[in-house]
Amino acid sequence: MLTFLSSIVLLIIGYLTYSKVVEKVFVIDDARKTPAYTQADGMDYVPMSWWKGWLIQLLNIAGLGPIFGAIAGALYGPVAFIWIVFGSIFAGAVHDYFSGMLSLKHGGAQFPKVVGEYLGDIARRFINVISIVLMVLVAAAFTAGPAQLISSITPLSFIVSLLIIFGYFVLAAILPINKIIGRLYPVFGVVLIVMAVGIGGALLFGPEKIPNLTLQNLHPGELPIWPLLMVTISCGAISGFHCTQSPIVSRTMKKESEGRKVFYGAMIAEGVIAMVWAAAGMTFFGGTAGLQGALAAGGPAGAVNEISSTLLGSFGGMLAILGVIILPITTGDTALRSARMIFTEATSKWLNPNKKWVILATTLLLGVPMFYLSTIDYSFLWRYVGGTNQLVAAVMLWTATSFLIRERRAHWIAGVPAMFMTAVVVTYWMYAPEGLHLDYAVSVGTGIVVSSALGVFYVLKVIQSKQVPVIVSEQ
Repeated sequence: MLTFLSSIVLLIIGYLTYSKVVEKVFVIDDARKTPAYTQADGMDYVPMSWWKGWLIQLLNIAGLGPIFGAIAGALYGPVAFIWIVFGSIFAGAVHDYFSGMLSLKHGGAQFPKVVGEYLGDIARRFINVISIVLMVLVAAAFTAGPAQLISSITPLSFIVSLLIIFGYFVLAAILPINKIIGRLYPVFGVVLIVMAVGIGGALLFGPEKIPNLTLQNLHPGELPIWPLLMVTISCGAISGFHCTQSPIVSRTMKKESEGRKVFYGAMIAEGVIAMVWAAAGMTFFGGTAGLQGALAAGGPAGAVNEISSTLLGSFGGMLAILGVIILPITTGDTALRSARMIFTEATSKWLNPNKKWVILATTLLLGVPMFYLSTIDYSFLWRYVGGTNQLVAAVMLWTATSFLIRERRAHWIAGVPAMFMTAVVVTYWMYAPEGLHLDYAVSVGTGIVVSSALGVFYVLKVIQSKQVPVIVSEQ
């Protein structure tokens, strides 16, 4: 179990060390009042304790993502551990920290507005559309599963179950954040954490041994690791969905120093959860072949239920049912809330985002396509979620890079992962069936060329920034 245990230790060390580097580069100041106080409105801008913010952020970014995605990623074998560790520490947590703290810096601004500030108005308009599309896809993809499970264990039909779930979504999206999300998410967070701790303990002390990474299992047969692993395991390594969620919590923070715990820390916690479930997928079914059969038979939900009920007994079965119902719902409700916030911010010139009728009308407008898409094939939705998700992640990293170049700080902490994720995204959309479906070699080559071209532009921008004098205004 050396690879698994070492990976957990590295994630913890990453938080204790590299998070402080990232915080130091950003430059915090607890003397500055946060938007929770300067823009308090009793709706979205509400001061909350950091631990509540951490649990809300964890549920916002996690849900079933680090469970379903990690189990699917376990098909690649122990190499998935390596991606989770390095992806979380150097890409995902950096991405989440800057998305939350730049939102905080700009008055709790939504992700597209921050993009416009540092990448220009064209990028802002593009990402406005992409972000809302991603929110709609995510909410739809994470809603069908719970509705199907509810209809299978209760007399309710699938459509009635969907209507109940979306009724909750609307309430969570239009009510003040401390009324539903602030009260329920700490409880739901306990379910997510208990599931991970229970499964992790059962694996460590059980008869089956978690496989180590070796030269023999480094490449899982015919599956191309690049870039499919990086898209399959997004939640748990790096996910663009996170930067659309971070403004929800940035509007509740009491001081800037909480950002390291809330944003960087929640991503590392998600990495640990993903590590546990990836290990469970590799170990419980006797290898990748057995896992592939289990996924074909019952999908990710079936695999989660079988692992939980077998390793943890009836208690595990109850947790699995709760998890498969509750956790994706906690992703869907904040996806709708984020979509509402992004849309109202984009249309604030014409509509007052604080008017109750605007909030309700916008929520219902966005909820309709979410509801419709949740009735169609889940696997179809999930394919588009993955590629769109990582596209948003790459844009967020370039936004952070632009901010750091402008401020003449250590831009490489965002620039290097930005180039990496650009190569991932371009290669994926070139190669994937839902993309251009080109030859693998052509797709990889295109990804390298585009990423390298952006890298040259990046270097030129760095050189240019050093030639422009910094003007510091005196108070």
